[in-house]
Amino acid sequence: MHSFTPAEQAAINHPQHDAMLRQILAWSAINSGSRNLDGLAAMARELTTAFAVLPGEVQLHDAAPVEVVRPDGNMTNIAHGQHLVLRVRKNAPRRIILTGHMDTVFEPSHPFQSCRWIDDTRLNGPGVADMKGGIAVMIAALQAVEAAGIGPDFGYDVLINSDEEVGSLSSGDLITELAAGKLAALTYEPSALPDGTLAGARPGSGNFALSVRGRAAHAGRNPEDGRNAIVAAADLAVRLKRAVCDGLAINPAKIDGGGGNNVVPDLAILRVNIRPRTPELQAMAATLLADLISAVAREHDVTIDCHGSFARPPKPIDGQAAKLFALVEQAGADLGLTIRHVDSGGVCDGNNIAACGVPVVDTMGVRGGAIHSDQEYLLTQSLVERAQLSALTILRLSTRFDA
Repeated sequence: MHSFTPAEQAAINHPQHDAMLRQILAWSAINSGSRNLDGLAAMARELTTAFAVLPGEVQLHDAAPVEVVRPDGNMTNIAHGQHLVLRVRKNAPRRIILTGHMDTVFEPSHPFQSCRWIDDTRLNGPGVADMKGGIAVMIAALQAVEAAGIGPDFGYDVLINSDEEVGSLSSGDLITELAAGKLAALTYEPSALPDGTLAGARPGSGNFALSVRGRAAHAGRNPEDGRNAIVAAADLAVRLKRAVCDGLAINPAKIDGGGGNNVVPDLAILRVNIRPRTPELQAMAATLLADLISAVAREHDVTIDCHGSFARPPKPIDGQAAKLFALVEQAGADLGLTIRHVDSGGVCDGNNIAACGVPVVDTMGVRGGAIHSDQEYLLTQSLVERAQLSALTILRLSTRFDA
């Protein structure tokens, strides 16, 4: 059995299962869907109290403005909830960042609003794994580290944003600001697999709204005078889908527009998600998108405006990231856990942090599964296990990890 230092042993002994479970049950009873501003405000108040057990000052930051394209083609601002920030020993020479999100994919109108026990170890409920369980683990781990007596030369920032599930567009600048200069980062998404496997490399993700403007005409009397925006948008969608290749996923997801059957439609909004595996593929995808927009606009005699960006850059595993994964996996092994990592097709705030040149492991949260569905569940035996893993990782980052 591995021999831990006194501080490591104290931290490992600290996390309390029942305290974490009580937090998760209380927080999951609050609907904090990404667009539910009242629910997000209630969740922010709960988290402000929860994080107050740690040293440092908790602050709520207003969301940055975010513009989106409406179905009628006009731009509008979308409101988001506030983001929570805790800064501990902000002048310490060794600092890390820990991140999580308070929002879920379940809006107030969704029927999935309460928890139930599937069996003695599986709790089904909205956000129990993604990621209210992860936030509880993060707090427990930080409490354990502080109780173990971590030195004054090590500090950390915590960011809990309110918009991760919708792309972190209102918190992206805050992520960049807080990640700058950090030694490493831990993010508390649930494990990639129920056995505790971590997510390794991730693709990037770009969401785009392509506004196609044609010319209206009578569908029977003079259709030749019209320029059908729906047809142009559909053509663009098909061409984009045909451009899919190894390492580049393209999903034309929705077309808004059109009207009566007797009118040639003059407006369509094509919404597309593009996921490149590497920065090189992202650059290729950007060129491809521009070229296809130009070709379709010319052939259909329409105009096409592109709104959106690759808000989640690709997250490859570079040398520093590999070192961080090795540290986490060794901490797991010392605790008697088999921890490994596999590439994932999903994206998260870990992508944004990695783009700042900071190594990140972004699935330090609970074990569970079926996230983003009404079957979402938490494996409650993973609460102490994952809090211990985090606490040991953080203690070792404080002394053993070099940027």
